[in-house]
Amino acid sequence: MLRRINWKAITKGFAWALCLSGVVVLFSFIEVKKQEVKCTNVKILIPGVDNFIEREEIDAILKESQGELVGRKLEDINTHDIEKTMQANPYIAFAKVYADMDGVINIQIKQRQPVLRVINAGGQDYYIDREGLKMPMSPNFTANVLVATGEILEGFGGRVDTLITPLLADLYKTALFMKQDTLWDAQFEQIFVNSKKDIELIPRVGKQRIILGNADSLAIKMDNLLAFYKQAMPEVGWDAYKTINIKYVNQIVCEKNIIDSTAVKQPAVKIDSASFAKELVASAVKNVIEEEIKKESEKIATKKVVTNTVAKEQKPTNTNEPKKIAGKETKAVSTAKGDKTISTKEKPVVKSDPLLYKPPVKSTTEKTKAGSATKEKTDTKKSNK
Repeated sequence: MLRRINWKAITKGFAWALCLSGVVVLFSFIEVKKQEVKCTNVKILIPGVDNFIEREEIDAILKESQGELVGRKLEDINTHDIEKTMQANPYIAFAKVYADMDGVINIQIKQRQPVLRVINAGGQDYYIDREGLKMPMSPNFTANVLVATGEILEGFGGRVDTLITPLLADLYKTALFMKQDTLWDAQFEQIFVNSKKDIELIPRVGKQRIILGNADSLAIKMDNLLAFYKQAMPEVGWDAYKTINIKYVNQIVCEKNIIDSTAVKQPAVKIDSASFAKELVASAVKNVIEEEIKKESEKIATKKVVTNTVAKEQKPTNTNEPKKIAGKETKAVSTAKGDKTISTKEKPVVKSDPLLYKPPVKSTTEKTKAGSATKEKTDTKKSNK
């Protein structure tokens, strides 16, 4: 009978019951502690550099909704209500509120992060955050993001809301793409919507406008633009074109900038600090693009060298070709036992015109020997006869 009892299951159930009872005891202890502990301090944490909302504003929201927190018992403070109140603020994306056993209430705030500032055709001004939601402008802080202007008709109702028109959705996608790329984020400072509802990018370096069209195939279009920057701009210069049309995925259409040679030069104008800072940023962006072009050229040159080296190494060698060693010519001779290598003295080969060829002049001694040999042959023939 004892063998049929599953002692392992009983032990596991007992352990779970023990843990559950421990949790219940712990919660009861916390509740008792809450009844005794009072709030001693309120800590507010706002990470990030964009301060759309300050600590003073959060303190004001807390006093208006909850009253004075310091000195109250923790059981009388509803942290969930504080979180809902914080998240109702248009500049706060997320809020976390909790209390520790020392009586300190911690409030962690996550602000909304704008990626685009929109000024519509009616002059209304608002932001679009990273989540694709419209949010109002802040009197405390102005974010350094792309600015979209032109034929934009969608407005803002004063509270956090979603995007309605496809045009604003394309502007949001474009701004988010630029924000994620350091090169394009530094290169473009404004987005303009023309009368044809085409999106145009206004760069910091160069006077041309980049006609993007819409946000379809955005990565391919920007890759084409980068290739155009690397190949064409070093040859023609940054101000050679008035517009660069990349709205078509398979081609780039450029309109040349007409320079008026009769134009009178304007007198020099004093540059303020803002213009000077803009020139510095433009110079930095130009240097980054030129560095990318230089790296690309070095990669192409290295690739050619490696290809030529591999081709030479893979070139087949002729084993039957004679080898020249220290003025000797080596010939490969096939025998019954195998191949032998016989060295013979190299003879110079003279290539010349047969009309200009002259036989070598024999010396006197050689002539005498040749005459004697001829005479001996003649005498021998006569005797034989």
